[in-house]
Amino acid sequence: MQVIVSGRHMGVSDALKSYCEEKAGRLTRFFDRIQSIEVVLDGHDGKHEAKMIVHAEGADPFVAHENHSDPYAAVDILLDEIESQVRRHKERLRNRKHPPHAE
Repeated sequence: MQVIVSGRHMGVSDALKSYCEEKAGRLTRFFDRIQSIEVVLDGHDGKHEAKMIVHAEGADPFVAHENHSDPYAAVDILLDEIESQVRRHKERLRNRKHPPHAE
């Protein structure tokens, strides 16, 4: 799995980059078909916007945005949103392949 961290209108420090890579790496616990993750950090006027795009095999990309004054907090909130999207997708796959038995 490849994690790409980039910054728009701001420089991304090594600490922030490693933090994003570490947090994004946790997504494979929820869905093992993840191929790549893009994290785009944008900073302007004292606000930070974080965007995460997760590319998975056999699914449309999962996308989430978050605005916050702290880039670390923005990444944390963003990760919660992506986790819920991935879990919901995996649950749909699981239910589709094993429908409940009618009694």
